Amino acid sequence: MSILQGKKAVIIGDRDGIPGPAIAECAQSAGAEVVFSSTECFV
Repeated sequence: MSILQGKKAVIIGDRDGIPGPAIAECAQSAGAEVVFSSTECFV
C-alpha cells in the first residue's frame, strides 16, 4: 500500500523546475487522486 493511496492531491509545479503534469503523473502512480494540477511561474 502506498502512502498516497486514497488521498486527494493539489499539484503546483514550477515553470523553471518540475512542471505540474509531471508531478501529477508521479502522484497518480503512487495512488493519489489529483484534483488540481497547474504550472506557475514564481519570479
